[in-house]
Amino acid sequence: MSLPQKKEYYTYADYCSWDDGKRWELIEGVPHAMSPAPTTKHQSVSSNLHGQFFNFLSGKPCKVFHAPFDVRLNAHDNDDTVVQPDLTVICDRSKLDDKGCKGAPDLVVEISSPSTARLDRVVKFNQYLKAGVTEYWIIDLDAKTLQVCILENGRYFTTVYADTDTALVKVLNGCIINLAEVFAE
Repeated sequence: MSLPQKKEYYTYADYCSWDDGKRWELIEGVPHAMSPAPTTKHQSVSSNLHGQFFNFLSGKPCKVFHAPFDVRLNAHDNDDTVVQPDLTVICDRSKLDDKGCKGAPDLVVEISSPSTARLDRVVKFNQYLKAGVTEYWIIDLDAKTLQVCILENGRYFTTVYADTDTALVKVLNGCIINLAEVFAE
């Protein structure tokens, strides 16, 4: 790890000072190096999904952002957790500043690969749950599935969709995502 000063716990202020040319996420004060550039398939799925969100949100108050985009999940507390989801939808514009999002977005999308599966399905799952992210999507490129986690009463309830299904976006009234178009190559 080529961080300026080796310590056991880091904050967002430390994160902002790292200039080693690498992309990092910070989870409860622990740095996690991000994988190298995503695959072409990953970028295609991300672009296709971003396009559907972008088109739906045109003229509406919510905004969609793609990585790299810093999300400070506990900016008002310890400020020791910064993630860069593949896609993020934010409806409360007061959470936006010049550096990204402060607090829980309305919807987060992670496009998972074998190298990021544990981080996406366990570590980030728990961070998003703890922060109160209303809707968390995990896309599995190999299985061509979408796992949608909806926050209700402090728990995530999950539905899995196939690549031929359509998915209703709970936090965006009237938004339906065509997964055949998302997974189209």
